[in-house]
Amino acid sequence: MNPIEVLATAISSLGANKLRTILALLGIVIGVAAVISTMSVGRGAQAQVTATIQGLGTNLLFVRPTGGGQEGSGLTLDDAYSLIDAEAAPSVARVAPEISLAGTIVAGRESTFGQVLGITPEFLSVRNYEMGSGQFISGIQVQNISEVAVLGPEIAETLFGFRDPVGQTVRIGTGTGSPRHFTVIGVLESRGGSPFGNLDSYALIPITTAYYRLESQRTVQGEVTVGSINVQAVDVDLIDTAIAEIDTILRLRHRVTDTPDFTIASQQATIDTLTDTQETFVVFLGVIAGISLLVGGIGIMNIMLVSVTERIREIGIRKAMGAKKRDILSQFVLEAVLLSFGGGLVGAVCGVGVSRFVDDRELGGQTFQTVVTGDITILAIVVSVAIGLFFGIYPAVRASNLHPIEALRYE
Repeated sequence: MNPIEVLATAISSLGANKLRTILALLGIVIGVAAVISTMSVGRGAQAQVTATIQGLGTNLLFVRPTGGGQEGSGLTLDDAYSLIDAEAAPSVARVAPEISLAGTIVAGRESTFGQVLGITPEFLSVRNYEMGSGQFISGIQVQNISEVAVLGPEIAETLFGFRDPVGQTVRIGTGTGSPRHFTVIGVLESRGGSPFGNLDSYALIPITTAYYRLESQRTVQGEVTVGSINVQAVDVDLIDTAIAEIDTILRLRHRVTDTPDFTIASQQATIDTLTDTQETFVVFLGVIAGISLLVGGIGIMNIMLVSVTERIREIGIRKAMGAKKRDILSQFVLEAVLLSFGGGLVGAVCGVGVSRFVDDRELGGQTFQTVVTGDITILAIVVSVAIGLFFGIYPAVRASNLHPIEALRYE
């Protein structure tokens, strides 16, 4: 038999048992749709997190004490200012030290517990934020230890509702002293959460005010300690150069030659780490969904075995009329491949449809984003065909090995 006749015979055999064929297809359809939809959700989450981090700037560096906190910190405000040196650190564009405190913020009868950041004016541009209303903290206010605050939009809404917070007064206390009165001078533009904290729920105050008015953790020399230093490199291509310059300056200042008391992490390194971690998670999701493909393949094998049993006399007649072993083998293998390929195509359409339907929809308070890529779709279809081929070989071999005399005698 030529290939066209084998194909026509396979299609005719599948069409003779439509319900059975549909049930066999269903397992593959569900498997492929599950693989595409789950992996697209995983890829969407990966893209969402990566975009959020990149929104902070890929040329951003974080200098932190090895102790992890500011109490007993190895970093000081003078350390931060020392990095602004055109000769020693030409690759550094801006520096924004910060002090992080946990405190209670009160306005009238409303109160909330949140994070209070002591920052400098450079913080806004270094962390790539924008003002929603009012103004940001100025250098004069840092110098004068002014009791002013910029609120994140979530805290502003919690404390003031629909009223304009600018010009209002809030009380901020950190538990180490009496609460202080701060004048709200601005509200940040909302930008949502990120792996480094959601500034929508933060209150920002001058770094000197945070240190002298709310909490005082001094070094042995009496310097102002900071929790971390945000550093913006001149260009993303100069990240490695900037890291070397920062490392040299701080080692000289801290007089260390072996293990430093600080760490320098780049934004790009964080993106790469998260990308690798999430890629593993996406693959894990695909493997879990792929189990349903395996079940679908077992269903095809079951259907094909039943089909061989029902068509034993047909196989005997065809062999008696001159059909060769390879003709019978190729027919049954082709039937299995057609089932898996057809189910893969329908499943791919369903999977893409489900992904498009879920995209940007809020479920359980979480907005899903999906990314459907060609490699996921092609891979799912190829795997479905491979599974159909694998599970179709045994029934095909069994059919091709039937002796024509025994097959004709089968009742």
